[in-house]
Amino acid sequence: MLSQEEQFRYARHFSLHQVGVAGQEKLKNSSILCIGAGGLGSPSCLYLAAAGVGRIGIVDPDTVELSNLQRQILHGQSSLGLSKLESATARLREINPHVKVEQHACRFDAQNAMEIASQYDVIIDGTDNFPTRYLSNDVSFFLKKPNVYASIFRFEGQLSVFAPHLGGPCYRCMLPEPPDAGSVPSCAEAGVLGVLPGIMGSLQAMEAIKIILGCGTPPLGRLIHYDALNTSFRDFNLRRDPECPLCGENPSITELIDYEQTCSNTKPTNMMDNQDEISVEELKSKLDESFNGLLLDVREPWEYDAAHIDAARHIPMGDIPEFMPELKAMGEEQELLVICKSGGRSGRVMDYLVDQGFTNVYNVSGGMDAWSKL
Repeated sequence: MLSQEEQFRYARHFSLHQVGVAGQEKLKNSSILCIGAGGLGSPSCLYLAAAGVGRIGIVDPDTVELSNLQRQILHGQSSLGLSKLESATARLREINPHVKVEQHACRFDAQNAMEIASQYDVIIDGTDNFPTRYLSNDVSFFLKKPNVYASIFRFEGQLSVFAPHLGGPCYRCMLPEPPDAGSVPSCAEAGVLGVLPGIMGSLQAMEAIKIILGCGTPPLGRLIHYDALNTSFRDFNLRRDPECPLCGENPSITELIDYEQTCSNTKPTNMMDNQDEISVEELKSKLDESFNGLLLDVREPWEYDAAHIDAARHIPMGDIPEFMPELKAMGEEQELLVICKSGGRSGRVMDYLVDQGFTNVYNVSGGMDAWSKL
């Protein structure tokens, strides 16, 4: 039953025949899990709370950083340094005190995914990495829960609902296996306009609410592509793949996989054979001992200006080919250490340098993120 205060709060919903009092009570009795309280999870959680979803579970182990505030609107200046769950819970209670927020202060992994996800009716994939994306898809399939998916890249977004138990495909029908580690740049590397995850996360909230209410047509078997620069939406058909390793006729995946380990160990063949890594601790030791090689910082200028190692030579990744003659002049046996934010871009630069004939190249594992924690 709705209290008198709730009836005033949701009055605009009652005017919609697809919602009404009965629909609002469905929302109150529903539960939705949001994996991630970041760019996509922020608008999703805000609108789910405002709509009156009874229980909202959030999985996120991270703390609020200044760089989050450009797009993660659950959090504000006063939340810096707090856990994202603490920040999100305070904001959602301010939006709607009738909603119960359940915190899962952990990384969503193969050991806890089934236990956490089984408590909720719908799963919203607000992740920004492939290991967790595949895991959320697989656990949704095994539990027969709708998986509301979205992803963002620069000025583009994608949206779908994966639910084989409702007749649609799963994420693996579209992409059977995770891409090679480092082959796809992260948002930190490629950039993203802050309002874009706001749009896509809001669409995820809309689809989750439609599923709870049983109204409208969710994008089962469809991939919605949004181009922000051209203000256009395109609709692509997705078919369930009978050879899908998860939901196909002869599945080879019958239990959850530790994708964090799998993806982190999946490297392009060239990189696996030729690329070595050093830790930031080893880098520091080398620099303390008057390092004679070259430390190459391949981040963008604004990243370098914000924080850098004084001994590093700054050449953004896209400019490396232009500086190849200069690097070649130093000798292909010269020791080259390459660093970026977290190791992705530097890994690709390593691959390129090996192709160019360099034989003594090392990727700084963890990049500047790891260096800042020394």
